[in-house]
Formats: sequence, structure tokens, C-alpha cells
Amino acid sequence: MGFNCGIVGLPNVGKSTIFNAMTAAGVLASNYPFCTIDPNVGMVPLKDARLHKLSELVAPEKVTPTTVEFVDIAGLVKGASKGEGLGNQFLGHIRSVDTIAHIVRCFEDPEVIHVSGRVDPGGDIEVINTELMLADLESLDRRINKVEKAARSGDKAANAALDAYKRIKAHLEEGSPARMLPADAIEGIRDLNLLSAKPVVYIANVGEDDLGGESLAAAAVEGIAGKEGAGFVVICGKIESEIAELSDKERDEFLRGLGLKESGLDRLAEEAYRLLGLITFFTAGKKEVRAWTVKRGTKAPQAAGVIHSDFEKGFIRAEVISYEDFMRSGSESACREKGLIRVEGKEYTVRDGDVMHFRFAV
Repeated sequence: MGFNCGIVGLPNVGKSTIFNAMTAAGVLASNYPFCTIDPNVGMVPLKDARLHKLSELVAPEKVTPTTVEFVDIAGLVKGASKGEGLGNQFLGHIRSVDTIAHIVRCFEDPEVIHVSGRVDPGGDIEVINTELMLADLESLDRRINKVEKAARSGDKAANAALDAYKRIKAHLEEGSPARMLPADAIEGIRDLNLLSAKPVVYIANVGEDDLGGESLAAAAVEGIAGKEGAGFVVICGKIESEIAELSDKERDEFLRGLGLKESGLDRLAEEAYRLLGLITFFTAGKKEVRAWTVKRGTKAPQAAGVIHSDFEKGFIRAEVISYEDFMRSGSESACREKGLIRVEGKEYTVRDGDVMHFRFAV
């Protein structure tokens, strides 16, 4: 279990190229708007050095990483919230994702048409954000109309909801996405599933000569991300395409040759994890070593439930080894001999890197 990430942006910013590189899906990438009509979906295993090192020690029959589901959504344009360019259909695809990867064109290429005729990261971001907010305003208006009658009759819950909806509407009308609201305000509107409330990672898609993201275009994207509290990653779509065709060994050598420690996918996953407040715990046995994704703050029974609902229902206790202790000791049995296995109950909060074994009864 991982998370899903919707890839959005204007047409011809490199969305499908980057999606292809990340998923090796071979999706059509053409030099004209709306070549991606239906969303393309790809499941990608997330690289985690800890999982690899655990599997080396345990030597299991199977190794299973956690995954991210990438959803490549068609290029949005100005007027998408009103249906321009099949916009309503495309906006609907975004509602189901956990986070948004907003790809912004930061490269010059006369052979790839830009919909506005020039590379303008700030303007491109404004177009997408505006369309998401306009769609949210429509959703709010429908909800306000729905609760107004009950509010007029004196229903306290309806009055409270109406006040909240109107405050959010005013915030959006000022040109600020819902994700910039205080955390408690966002928590209170989760049922609305607002598009502009979703966490965003801005991806500056740069040319091969700007891997450090030092161009004015990439810097502009980073500045906007900083103001919004959004994530920011620099990716070169062309280079990611080359990396996708390499073996793991060739990939590592290629990255070292470019002076990079990790691929764009790895950096995107790290940013998305941070924004969504996610952590990874592990299960390790001879049959399988596996990584699992949960929200930071998850209690042991709920973490067990990610594996199987019966584990949560019949939870008795969790046996926990820290990843560091496991690596230093070399095996579960060595950890047991040293007293490094902790027995934790229902109130235990899972930590990033925990190696866990759940005891349960159905």
C-alpha cells in the first residue's frame, strides 16, 4: 500500500514524457494539446535502501516495496473549470488522488509548442491554480445552496457549516488555494474534496543543461512553492527517459556521472512523503520482506490493519525492532538475545523504520 499522485500541467510541459520515464508505460507523448484523453495509470515501486539491506540480511523468498500510483491527467487549459478542452472531465480525475504533481515547463525548445507561445512558469502555475480554485468555488456554491435552507430554519450544525463554507469561499475568491488555509480549517472541509486543498509538489521540468535548477525559470517555480508551502523538485524529463531504460547498476553509474545521488522519481517520492506526512514500516520474515506505508502518528493496531483487516480486529500486541538495531545485530534472533525486541500495545505509535511482527487472534 502506498499513495497515488496525479500529474497535472498545461499541454506540452512534459507530463507524459515524465510519466513514461517513471512508469516505463510507453504512453503516447505527442506535440499537441489533449493527446492524453483518458488518464493513464502506472504503479511504481518506491526505492528504499533500508528494504534492500533488510532483504540482504533475511534472504527472503520475496521482497515487496511500497508503491506509488501515478495518474497522468490530460493537459489543462484556461477555462478548464468551464469545460474548455474537456476540462471538467479531466478535473474529475484529480479528485481521487492523494497529492498533485504539478509539472511546470522550464525548458526552451522551439520544436515543442507552448500553448501561450513562451516559457512562463509563473503564468502557467497561475492558470492551473485558477482553474482548480474556480472548480472548487462551483462545488462550494452547490454546498452553500444545499445548507442555506436548513440554516434559516435554525439548524445549528447547518449554520456552522454555512459559516465555514462562506469563509473558505472568501479565501478562494482572494486567489489563494484552499491548501493555504490553517490545518484545522482544511480538516473541517475534507468531505468537500476540494481540488486546491490537495498537497502539491511543483516539478520544474528543466533542460539537460540545468539539472541544478539554477535557471530563472526554475527559480521562479521554487519561489512560488516556498510561498505556498508546497513541495519542489527539479527534473529533466529527457534524462529521466534515459534513466528508465537502464539496469539498476547502469542507472547508478549514470546518475553518478551526472553528479546526482538519486533520480527524479526518488526525489518526488521523498517530497510527497513529507507533504502527506507518511512513514514506512517493515515486516521481515523468510517468506517475505515488505515495506508498508502509513500516516505519521498511526497506532499499532491501525498499522496492522494495513496488512489485513483481521490483524487490526484481533490485535493483541506488536513486537518491534528499530531498523538501526536490526542492522547492527544482523538478525531477529540476535535482537531477541540482546533484548532489543520491544513488546508494544494498542497505544504504540509506529515510527519510521520500525520492523514489526503483529500478534493477533480472530
